Amino acid sequence: MGIRSGECFGLCGVNGARKTTTFRMLIGDLYPTAGYAHIHGFDSMKERREVFKYIGYCPQFNGLFDELTPIEHMLLMALLRGIYYHDEGQHVYQLLKRLDLCEYLNIPVRKLSLGNRRKLSTAMALVDNPSILFLDEPTSGMDPSSRRFLWNVIRSLVKEGKSIILTSHSMEECEVLCSSITIMVNDCFRCLGSTQHLKNRFGNGYTIKIRLKSSTNSTLDQTILNCFSSNFILKERHINILQYEIAEIHVSLKD
Repeated sequence: MGIRSGECFGLCGVNGARKTTTFRMLIGDLYPTAGYAHIHGFDSMKERREVFKYIGYCPQFNGLFDELTPIEHMLLMALLRGIYYHDEGQHVYQLLKRLDLCEYLNIPVRKLSLGNRRKLSTAMALVDNPSILFLDEPTSGMDPSSRRFLWNVIRSLVKEGKSIILTSHSMEECEVLCSSITIMVNDCFRCLGSTQHLKNRFGNGYTIKIRLKSSTNSTLDQTILNCFSSNFILKERHINILQYEIAEIHVSLKD
């Protein structure tokens, strides 16, 4: 398999599916027992020095120093990536601005929220404008607002032509961001394709959530059920949310 420029590919699976292990092999941090990977034509294990020029990596667990500030982290990463001294300040500031971290420039990382730490880790992966990004659960621990913000950043990077490989245990996230995904189970790719292809082939109908302005009641539940054919089933009822399952692909409104 291969990943093209301007494509986002997702590795989706539960914790322990070895998504991070796969990442470590792809970036040359862990030697594979079999197989190989090439990045821009370079072997990820035998030509790591060349490979590192093209990739940016956001690890699952933030590799940050508690006492350093975001701007200090970014300047350190710029030096490690070999950015010319007089250009590094403007470069890292633009990245911090893009990740909405300007108001935290000089605040020690230990005082930042988990969501802002994840943003900083993503910003560090963008230093030196790599063409390929490995994002290991980039939105882990984020609140919904921050998560959607980072989704928009990732989508803009794809539009710029970057190749992005991300891991996630959220099908929703993969559906929003990825043009193709694989489902990992016990170290293996169990299926591969676009989200719609996988839904059509392996899905068991649809789930519909209805959010109400007022609390639910049995009369309303039955009214909604009466609008659909018999394969429309109420699965969950909360204070103001009803969740239904359509057991088959095709469902129609009653006359």
